[in-house]
Amino acid sequence: MTGILVLAGTPIGDIADAPPRLAEELSDADVIAAEDTRRLRRLTQALGVQPSGRIVSYFEGNEAARTPELVEALAGGARVLLVTDAGMPSVSDPGYRLVAAAVEKDIRVTAVPGPSAVLTALALSGLPVDRFCFEGFLPRKAGERLGRLREVADERRTLVYFEAPHRLDATLTAMAEVFGTERRAAVCRELTKTYEEIKRGPLGELAAWAAEGVRGEITVVVEGAPEKGPEELDAAELVRRVRVREEAGEPRKEAIAAVAVEAGVPKREVFDAVVAAKRGAP
Repeated sequence: MTGILVLAGTPIGDIADAPPRLAEELSDADVIAAEDTRRLRRLTQALGVQPSGRIVSYFEGNEAARTPELVEALAGGARVLLVTDAGMPSVSDPGYRLVAAAVEKDIRVTAVPGPSAVLTALALSGLPVDRFCFEGFLPRKAGERLGRLREVADERRTLVYFEAPHRLDATLTAMAEVFGTERRAAVCRELTKTYEEIKRGPLGELAAWAAEGVRGEITVVVEGAPEKGPEELDAAELVRRVRVREEAGEPRKEAIAAVAVEAGVPKREVFDAVVAAKRGAP
């Protein structure tokens, strides 16, 4: 008989949030694949658990190389437990490769549901939660970051991102540039930890706040693009849309024509707005 792969959620902050089944799985697993074995030891000590199985590291640097070894253990009947530093494995953390490989071999995969920074931040943001999309981490390079944001500039669903504290300033500034300074957002810092903080407001204000420096684990939630009728698109918005298309490589003439179609206005109106903006006219 083949074994079973168990993805286990771990606390994102407060150890008391550990799922009840987590201690049992840590105790009984034949193999525990951990993103950071030192953090795993702290977790088991806090839960009063003594693992009986073999412990191996499984992180971004060795994920590809170690996956075949774990699949072999699963094929031999082992119960393999996968844990990451915080939250659910595979969600911007190691795990996808192992799950895909196990599924390909018809090995059962299950989960111990646990805390998730994505859902926690979304629920606390005060923004619409009926429809959302998780975008993970944005690229580190400024140009690539802007390009990724432009891809979702008109996305109507609420957007959720992870970000490193030292890049938060640049990310919020880029979001304000692409989405507009008045788009609502929430920066969720140190969720469930002692210094938890939820900072809500327009992107422009949040970018100014982040310029002073922010520490801790960060999740950013951004309101989706508003639905606008043609009559609601003012000259500034028409110009912004043309610029987004131009920066993506589209020639100005084609960009103006495309914006005119989507806004339901004459091309001349869009052209005049672009010319006026170039001249610095109000």
